Amino acid sequence: MFKDELLKGKRILVTGGGSGLGKEMTRHFLKYGAEVYICGRRESVLSETAKELMDETGGKVNYFALDIRDSNAVDAAIENIFIDGPLDGLVNNAAGNFISRTKDLSPNAFNAIASIVFHGTFYITNAVGRRWIELGHKGSILSILATWVWTGSPYVIPSAMSKSGIHAMTKSLAVEWGPHGIRLNAIAPGPFPTEGAWARLSPETGDGKTSINDGGSMSSNPLGRVGEMDELGNLATFLMGDGCEYLTGQTIAIDGAAYLSAGGTFSSLSNLSDDDWENIRSTIKKSNDKDKNLRNT
Repeated sequence: MFKDELLKGKRILVTGGGSGLGKEMTRHFLKYGAEVYICGRRESVLSETAKELMDETGGKVNYFALDIRDSNAVDAAIENIFIDGPLDGLVNNAAGNFISRTKDLSPNAFNAIASIVFHGTFYITNAVGRRWIELGHKGSILSILATWVWTGSPYVIPSAMSKSGIHAMTKSLAVEWGPHGIRLNAIAPGPFPTEGAWARLSPETGDGKTSINDGGSMSSNPLGRVGEMDELGNLATFLMGDGCEYLTGQTIAIDGAAYLSAGGTFSSLSNLSDDDWENIRSTIKKSNDKDKNLRNT
C-alpha cells in the first residue's frame, strides 16, 4: 500500500508499545523506515518486543519503562528523548479497561483506568507538544480511542468517560496547536483481538456460555468478522506519514461499521445475572493476578 521509505527519518514514540495494538503499530512503523521508541510498565516485555521487531524488520527500536500516570516521570522521559533530537510522532496507545457494573466500581477501580487513559495521555501529549512548540518542530499525535466516544457504552464507564475526554482533547488541540504545525487525530478501533484486552472484555460467564462478545462469528458486525492487525497498522501508518497534513482533529472508526449498526459495545450485558457478574469478576481478577506475577518476574 505504501512506499517502503514512507516514514524514513521519522522518530515515533508508542506508549504501551510492548504488546497488543501498540506492538502491531510499531511493527508497521518500522517496516516503513521509522525509528520507534516504545514504553510501558513491564521492561521485560518491552525488551522482548524490541528484539523481536528489530530482528524481523531490521529497524531500530528504543525502549524504556515508564508509568505514564506519573507526570514527573513522563516529563523526564520525554526530555531524555529530545536530547538526541525531537520526536516526529506520538501514539497514545497505553490504556487499561475491564467490564463491571458501575454500581460495583470502587473509587480506586475507577481511578485505575482514568489515571492511565485520561491523565496519563494528557501528561505525555502535553510534554511532547510543549517541546515541539518551543522548537518550532512539526509533529503528529495519534490517540487510540473507541467508538464509545460517539455511542457511549455501559459497563465500561471509566474507559468510556476517559476516552471521550481524549476525543475532546484531539479536537481542541488540533485547533490550538494547528498554527504550530502539530496535527492530532485518533483511531477508534472495533474488536481487534489481543490477549490482554480479550481476557478482560470478553471473559466467560462461567456457566458454559460462549464469551460475552461473540468474538468468533461477530454476527452483529456488518462485515461478519473482527479486525485484522494489518488494517489497523495501515491506518496508523497513513496518519503518521507525510501527505495528509490537512487532516487533523478527526477520530476515525475502523470497525466494519459495527457502531453504526448497533448501540454501545456492551449493551447486551444488561441481561446477565448476579452470578454471571460474580464469575466475570473472578475471571478478570485471575487475569490481573497473572499480569502482576509477570511484572514481578
